[in-house]
Amino acid sequence: MRSRPLGLLMLAGLLIAACGGGTSTSNQQSGPKHGGTLTVAVGIDPDTLDPAAQTTTTVQQMVLMITEPLLAYDEKNTLKPVLAEKWDAAADGLSYTFTLRQGVKFSDGEPFNAAAVKFSLDRMLNPATFKTQPGVLRVIKSTDVVDDSHVKISLKTPFPPFLGAMTQAVAAIIAPNSVSQAPNTPALIQKPVGTGPYVFKERVNGDHVTFDKNPSYWGSKPNYDAQVYKVVPDAATREALVKAGQADVSYLPPANDLPALQQSQDLKVILGPSDRTIFMSINTPGKFQPLLQKPAVREALNYAVNKDAIVKNALFGAATPLDAPMSKALFGYCSVGKYDYNPEKAKQMLKDAGAEGMKIKVISPQGRYIGDYQVAQAVAGDLRKVGLQVELANPSDWPTYLSRMVNVPPDQATADLHLLGWAPSFLDAAQQFQIMTPDNFPPKGLNTSYYSNQSVTDLVTKANGETDSNQRKQDYCSAGKQVWKDAPWIFLYNQKNPIVTTSKVTGIYGLANEQFVTSWASPA
Repeated sequence: MRSRPLGLLMLAGLLIAACGGGTSTSNQQSGPKHGGTLTVAVGIDPDTLDPAAQTTTTVQQMVLMITEPLLAYDEKNTLKPVLAEKWDAAADGLSYTFTLRQGVKFSDGEPFNAAAVKFSLDRMLNPATFKTQPGVLRVIKSTDVVDDSHVKISLKTPFPPFLGAMTQAVAAIIAPNSVSQAPNTPALIQKPVGTGPYVFKERVNGDHVTFDKNPSYWGSKPNYDAQVYKVVPDAATREALVKAGQADVSYLPPANDLPALQQSQDLKVILGPSDRTIFMSINTPGKFQPLLQKPAVREALNYAVNKDAIVKNALFGAATPLDAPMSKALFGYCSVGKYDYNPEKAKQMLKDAGAEGMKIKVISPQGRYIGDYQVAQAVAGDLRKVGLQVELANPSDWPTYLSRMVNVPPDQATADLHLLGWAPSFLDAAQQFQIMTPDNFPPKGLNTSYYSNQSVTDLVTKANGETDSNQRKQDYCSAGKQVWKDAPWIFLYNQKNPIVTTSKVTGIYGLANEQFVTSWASPA
């Protein structure tokens, strides 16, 4: 695990995961305060609150306040029990039996049991579920009820990171009866009912989502009576709300303000860890620009972009340029090279490929990542410097970006390049490679470059089922080298995860999978 920056609040003795219950030792000693409402300003409006359809860590943070999976990661990246008290793996790696926590009820009063686990996982895997995102959990062959307190999950093939994959929001357990209660349907959940420390109260699209404290929560009770997540796409406005006392937390403030914010006596900056890679996804089938089908052209785009300058000038050091198609935090990472800034080389490669003066359209969201549209502007500027004709569209809010520009099959793509980030919710290359294999073309997944290389797919498939950890690492490394050479992305950087809070709030922290946790925050 990467060392934490000094700004990150460490909660000593914490036994709480992304979605489990617990309090810090320091809070227990001093006595956390209770009551009131925590207001959190985030940059995006949720595209969906349905656990099975989750693709975005900011939204997953909200979903994991009201629903919980069987197990989760704590701050030390250690698996901890949540709705499962323990688990046993079969010797052949083809099944796992979970012993479930007893006496737990969903917030609507329905009992939590093995039948609810089966229902939730079956629903996640059901293609009739709207935009479900099972990802690597497609490896599940069946979920069977042993008795009320035990469930057996059988796999199609061995999958060593299975337990980590089960920490994801898509594997969260929902109350079976709730899916038939309006406005929910079996295909689409709009008001999730789970076992978490908070319950869904209301959502006003484009404005806010409100959660109330769950009075019957099975674990350590949350401290705030309510939490409101306000949708504020502009980073400067989010920061201003915290400074003015109109919000308690600002997620992803303007990068250029971080040095000053760290000096403030009234604010605290938490530089949370992150495994997110940021990249320009390239339309490799070349729907609009056929020249993008050539790997040499895509490599030239990588040489044309000055990543160091972007990190310095647009992100103020809140990122590290990539040297692999994944973060160093992931199992399976290895450094595979570097595309140094070399515009002259880029020009020559474009000329040799017959791509001089090539026309391309670039799109970007706003409010989703640190300085996202500013980064897109910098990339577009660098590409223009090597002679390309670049059209940079106006930025989009996140739900629009997903629905019109990201979650679409190849024949519905709308641009040549689009800015995207990917943060695996469990720290394994198995999930990073989800967006590099053809079975995850949208809308089934987020391989939005529509990249496909059979040798990469074969290596990833082999590694995913490999029980020898050293061989797994080698296979993922080999796959990463091939992806780097094929260049389906302009590889940019691994971003950090800054959060600003007022000094009146304690107990907020970040996890290595880029989630930030407010569930057990407390008035200072």
